[in-house]
Amino acid sequence: MRDPETSPLDERHRALFRYLDRVNHESPRLTAEDAAAVRAHGWTDEELWFGITVVALFNFYNRWIDASGVHALSDEAHRAGGRRSARTGYVR
Repeated sequence: MRDPETSPLDERHRALFRYLDRVNHESPRLTAEDAAAVRAHGWTDEELWFGITVVALFNFYNRWIDASGVHALSDEAHRAGGRRSARTGYVR
């Protein structure tokens, strides 16, 4: 999914992804009203917390990997991991 706005997602999920995109790119400008707008689509504080945490952790890991010199996985290794996750989920 490249663009939630043109995807087949329902408006509830589009609102969440809009908010999480802002968490990722404009977090200092977020307000309580921004979170309230997402809650108005039925998302709970706990669900928002999990979404925010996922965005934050991906940012952390990407920066850590970039700065520490860890080598990126090959495209095939990413595809294999995706197939494994689709088959068994994230828990090993």
